[in-house]
Amino acid sequence: MFILDQQNSIASQFLAELRDVNTQTDRLRFRRNLERLGEIMAYEISKTFDYIPIDVTTPLGIDRSMLNAEQPVLISVLRAGIPFHQGFQNYFDRANSGFIGAFRKEGNEEAPGVEVDLCYIGAPSIQDKVLLLIDPMLATGTSLVKAYENLLGHGTPREVHIVAVIAAQAGVTHLQEKIPNAQIWLGALDAELDERFYIVPGLGDAGDLSFGPKLSY
Repeated sequence: MFILDQQNSIASQFLAELRDVNTQTDRLRFRRNLERLGEIMAYEISKTFDYIPIDVTTPLGIDRSMLNAEQPVLISVLRAGIPFHQGFQNYFDRANSGFIGAFRKEGNEEAPGVEVDLCYIGAPSIQDKVLLLIDPMLATGTSLVKAYENLLGHGTPREVHIVAVIAAQAGVTHLQEKIPNAQIWLGALDAELDERFYIVPGLGDAGDLSFGPKLSY
């Protein structure tokens, strides 16, 4: 498991601004910081890929360069995943992309907990591909597990990388149990979930902060 903020870098500024209630009111900045973190995470994940040598002709000679052997498939969870996804697409600019629509249906006293409804899946084949499953907030892990299980109808990936900006330990544990072959990439790892299954300290609702509040289901 890779955790970006375990080493100080400019990413720490972007994470801090995402969390800070004083900067969260600037939706453009919030979305841009998600995009920036997507770019940084794409760079880190790219180090694990296979590369092939090619000769590049410059105005003064020939250079031997290394190019990524194949493009990954990028699958993001709507709607909070859109700006985060853009950061990956900026770097993997020839990658096929797919999207999953998911929303939380919170329980009540009779049926506590959170149920996840996958209302839309539009994805290319992932058969024998390097799959990046992208969601800014990894709380319980339920939505990502359900998304992955449904994506298997599009093939079996060769590699699975799950990427989040902020995760709770409970969600990470759930993913490790249900998708043990996945490599997990995080911006930061928080310890707790509250009674509504939101990450603490987290940053709130990434979708609402990116695009505005939505009506409850």
